[in-house]
Amino acid sequence: MNSPFPKSSSQPGEGRIVVKLLPNDIPALESVSYQYPLKLISPSVKADNKSVLVFLLSYGGGLVGGDQINLSIDMRSDSRLSIVTQGHTKIFKPLKPDTVTSQTLQVDINDGAALCLLPDPVQPFEGSIYEQTQIFKLNSSASLYLLDWVTHGRAARGENWDLVRWTGRNEIWLSGQSSGVKDRLLVRDTVILDGSPKAARSKHLRDTMHGHAVFGTLLLRGPLTNSLGNFFLSEFAALPRLGARDFRTAKEKEEAAEHSPLERWRALRLKKETQDQVLWSAANVRGCVVVKFGAATVEAGRNWIGSMLLYEGSVCDDFGDDALMCVR
Repeated sequence: MNSPFPKSSSQPGEGRIVVKLLPNDIPALESVSYQYPLKLISPSVKADNKSVLVFLLSYGGGLVGGDQINLSIDMRSDSRLSIVTQGHTKIFKPLKPDTVTSQTLQVDINDGAALCLLPDPVQPFEGSIYEQTQIFKLNSSASLYLLDWVTHGRAARGENWDLVRWTGRNEIWLSGQSSGVKDRLLVRDTVILDGSPKAARSKHLRDTMHGHAVFGTLLLRGPLTNSLGNFFLSEFAALPRLGARDFRTAKEKEEAAEHSPLERWRALRLKKETQDQVLWSAANVRGCVVVKFGAATVEAGRNWIGSMLLYEGSVCDDFGDDALMCVR
C-alpha cells in the first residue's frame, strides 16, 4: 500500500526553526521541524512570554558515533528566541575509530531580533570525536547571547579529558544589508582539544587544562547585550592584578564594602573564585564581548557564569527566567 503522505525532503538530524513576532508583539514560532536524532520541543506560547522557548534535545540523551545534527534558525525582525537543553549533551564513543560526531548550527538574526543560546555544556565521553560549527549572521540591530562550553567527561568514571578530539568553532558575521555589500566577519573563535595519541605534544591533554574540569566561552553581540557586555568588561578590569597594590586601609575597604552592594557582592565572588579555581577573562573584539572561563569543577563553572548573569539581570529582563535554567 502506498503512503498518502508525500516523502520528506529533509535528512536525518536536520531541523529548522522560524520565529516571528505576532501583531500583538508576542514572539511565536512560525514553523519548526526536525528529524531523528534531533528533537525540538517548545512549550505553549503565553501572553506574558518575553521570548519563544525551545528545548534542543537528542533521543537517548546524547549523540552516538556518526550522528550528524544540522539545525538552521531564521529569526524575523524584532522576534526573540531562547534555546536551552535538559542536561549535558553527551558525546558517546564511536564503535569504529575516526568516526566523527558533529553538530552544525546556522542562524540568521534580522533587524531588532535577539537570540539567547545558553545551553548545558557538552560532555564528551572517553574516546569520543566531536566537531561543532555554529555560524551566526546578524543585522546591525540584532543581538546574540551565546554560551559554548565543554566538560572533562564523566567524573564518576574517572574520566579527565580522555576524549580523542573535540573541535568547536563559532563565527559571528555582520550581514551586508544592501546589495553589493559583503557580509563582514566579526569573530571566529575556535577551540581544539586534541587527546589523540598522535598529537604532537609532550603532555597529556589533561595536563594542559591546568586542573579545570570545564572550559567555556560566552559571546555577546548587539545593542541588547550592551549592559551585560559592559558588566563583564568592568568586572574584569576590577580584578586584582599581579604586583598591584591597594593602598586603602582595612577600615577604608570595610567602609567601601558597607556602602556599596556591588563591592560586597564582588568581594564574596572573588573569594568564591579563589576557592573554586575559577579563571576568566573578558575582551571587546570588533564590537563583540568575548568571555573565556574555566573552573575546577563543572558545578563551580555553572555557579560562576550563572551568578554573573543573574546579578547583572538583563537576560532575565529581556528573555524571561527560563532562558537561564541551564546555568542556575
